[in-house]
Amino acid sequence: MSIVGAFDVHRRQLTFEYLDTATGELRRGRVVPADREHLREWLARFAGQDDVHFALEGCTGWRYVTEELAAAGAEPHLAEPADTAALRGRKRHAKTDKTDTRHLRVHLLAGDLPECWIPPEHVLEARAVVRLYKDLLDERGAWHQRIAATLFHQGAPAGIGSMATAEGRAAVAAAGLSPAGRQAVDTGLRQIDRLTGELDPLRRQLGMLSRRQPGCAALRATHFGIGTVTSVAIWAELGDVRRFANSDDAVRHTGLDITVYSSDTKRSAGHLSRQGPPLLRWALYEAAKSAARTTAPDHAYYRATRDRRNAGLATVSVARKLARRAYHTLRDLGEDALRPAA
Repeated sequence: MSIVGAFDVHRRQLTFEYLDTATGELRRGRVVPADREHLREWLARFAGQDDVHFALEGCTGWRYVTEELAAAGAEPHLAEPADTAALRGRKRHAKTDKTDTRHLRVHLLAGDLPECWIPPEHVLEARAVVRLYKDLLDERGAWHQRIAATLFHQGAPAGIGSMATAEGRAAVAAAGLSPAGRQAVDTGLRQIDRLTGELDPLRRQLGMLSRRQPGCAALRATHFGIGTVTSVAIWAELGDVRRFANSDDAVRHTGLDITVYSSDTKRSAGHLSRQGPPLLRWALYEAAKSAARTTAPDHAYYRATRDRRNAGLATVSVARKLARRAYHTLRDLGEDALRPAA
């Protein structure tokens, strides 16, 4: 490497440090303000140079930095935040932006920087769409909960039903509520309708992608319970599965693996690591819920685990199985697994 550097990314400024290995010159400074245009101007200093490498942590803002680095002919290296922080050991010195960039640069030069996969643009776009869908879905669910809480607080009869059905809305309209309670419920219903209007075209967009993208289509066709939205979420968040040595690594990436702490004869109860993408865990869990159906191929396993533990843990167990199967399905597709949708 002739140029080895690193960025510490913040909303207002980018702290940089880079070393010219040919001359031994070390430079530090900041790019202010932290936006695409000013970063592009700063990177122009490396025009015509080969073997330029920069590292940055995989935190918010990494996308435009890696895109500008690649456009300038430099090779970006995306560091995994938790593993990179673990390389520090016990904190003995002050943590600053300068020490963070030096930490990244030193480990990049040493060749032991724990790196993340940088997805291509069409995968990043799919991630953005499906994450938007999930955010809107969560917001709509929160309004459903607020309406239910208001009805309960106002003493409305139980079992009114879902606000998504005409029967449920008719029951709400007939409920005896105070003026403020009626105002709260009516406002909530309008918000639900607004969010449904945003969700419907997004679902159609994701449905088109899931049919036309080979990896998503294979997941839907092969695995019971994986549908329109969950197929895109699993495909986009798992990404290039060839970077995993085996299906165990894929499960660790999901954050559905069980942590273990054991010493001598003592062993604490394990829990989910939750170190992977939250959207991926949600998609796998939603798909695994279908195992509760008697027609599901995993129903016998689900029922046995549920009877031994509980329904939630049984669903998580099926979700881990789906993660392994999705890994094998995408791996067998090879290059086609990440091919852009037709």
